[in-house]
Amino acid sequence: MPQDRLTLGVAARLSRYLQVLTQAKKMGKVSISSQAISEYTNVNPTQIRRDLSGFGKFGKRGVGYDIDMLIAQIRKILRTSGQHNIALFGAGNLGLAIASSGVFVDHGFRISAIFDVDPDKVGQRVGDLTVRHYSDLPQVVAEDGIMVGVMAVPSHAAQMVADDLVASGVKIIFNYSDALLTVPSDVTVHTSSPAVELLYALYFYLT
Repeated sequence: MPQDRLTLGVAARLSRYLQVLTQAKKMGKVSISSQAISEYTNVNPTQIRRDLSGFGKFGKRGVGYDIDMLIAQIRKILRTSGQHNIALFGAGNLGLAIASSGVFVDHGFRISAIFDVDPDKVGQRVGDLTVRHYSDLPQVVAEDGIMVGVMAVPSHAAQMVADDLVASGVKIIFNYSDALLTVPSDVTVHTSSPAVELLYALYFYLT
């Protein structure tokens, strides 16, 4: 595997391929073609084959890609093999939906802690976890080796949570609010906005 850092474009496309492969495996499929991956990602099949061939020969002409093998290889390329602990902030409707979905588990991420400040939520059980008070953040980050903070909090609270995550050593923040976060240059923030995704899709539909 090349040791150089992937370009953002390649990393983004590989992540999309991995999402399709994971879902295809859950549907019982054992192989998939570049054309099928293209239909789910809107990435040209030639580009898909070019992306993957840069790391080895994974597919067979007329057969396609072995899904289990390609999932393992892409995870290795993205350096996400194994399990990574994440902390979820916010035990409201959105937070509970995130906690109960398999979106992170499917890709090797484990929600190891859920935080809130609402006394009515703290102490509640969410699956195998108990909602913890926000003040426990530094201790949990250190003990569980938290790599990612997922924020499902109101916009007015987002910057405070981001600041506390950064102070505790977390370098990756996944932001479900619409707040514009200010963080140090060595911290990565990804903001997930259904409205932005919809605008993007609408633009291509209308043009």
